[in-house]
Amino acid sequence: MPGFSHEPVLIDAVLEHLAPRDDGVYFDGTLGGGGHAERLLAAAPNAHLVAVDRDPDALAAATARLAPFGDRVHVVHGAYADVAALAGTTRFDGMLLNLGVSSWQLDAAPRGFSFTKDGPLDMRMDPTRGITAAELIHQSDITELAQLIRDLGEERHAKKIARAIKYAEAAGTLRGTADLAAAITTAIPLADQRTARIHVATRTFQALRIAVNGELDQLATFLDAFPDVLAAGGRCAIISFHSLEDRMVKQRFRDLAWTSSLPAHIARQAGERVAAVCTPVTRKVVVADDAEIERNPRSRSARLRVCERTAAPNVPATRAGERRPGS
Repeated sequence: MPGFSHEPVLIDAVLEHLAPRDDGVYFDGTLGGGGHAERLLAAAPNAHLVAVDRDPDALAAATARLAPFGDRVHVVHGAYADVAALAGTTRFDGMLLNLGVSSWQLDAAPRGFSFTKDGPLDMRMDPTRGITAAELIHQSDITELAQLIRDLGEERHAKKIARAIKYAEAAGTLRGTADLAAAITTAIPLADQRTARIHVATRTFQALRIAVNGELDQLATFLDAFPDVLAAGGRCAIISFHSLEDRMVKQRFRDLAWTSSLPAHIARQAGERVAAVCTPVTRKVVVADDAEIERNPRSRSARLRVCERTAAPNVPATRAGERRPGS
């Protein structure tokens, strides 16, 4: 599948920060077409990789691409949120997520991700399971749909858009992605359409895709689980394209670096951390430079954050505002 042969985003920064070792074992939870995996395996000739993706088409393309690496690659059809089960007793020396939808998925009309090419209202990353976008729209009333579009798409015209979508569905004119894009457009004021920097359907399509695939839930589950399967000194690198996802990653990495301000013996009695679980590797978010953006426009919105696992046990931090045990 040649459509998967795009340039992997922020690959030089990923390799720099993961610094793969020849004897390391690594985890790629969003394999896609295998671009990041290929470069990682080439950079560490004896390293092994567990590579996961929900999309059977991506797995087929990546399996062919990574065939030269033989049994150094273990490809799995699954979700990265299941990392604890996928790891078993393995502790990874590096972990990578490249979140969001791939360029190939956007360009493949039958997958239903694109508002520029007509296709079915599907949007599932794994077309073998789960509800489609059409089913999600049908199951939601206007209020529920508006909240979804507002929360996941950060769309200020959410209520008008939800009303227009449900009207089109009731009228029998919501047959595919082109009809969905048209319904959304009717809800956007002409003044906003003229000044919009992106297609007016972008945020709504994004919100529906995130909801259909449970993307934020998947990420939250992974962020809770990864420290327990990351070896001491191992690094976790996450590339996000959406502000909500980047915010979640930033907050989780910050929480894992948190330590109690209490004296150590009192902190231990209170069940608080005296040592960080992970420490930040990237003090600031890493973004693509002008040269990469020119080569690969999709990299414009990419945001990379990396943390490193310490040898400290994973003791939960007391959340801000919560009462400390025993206080």
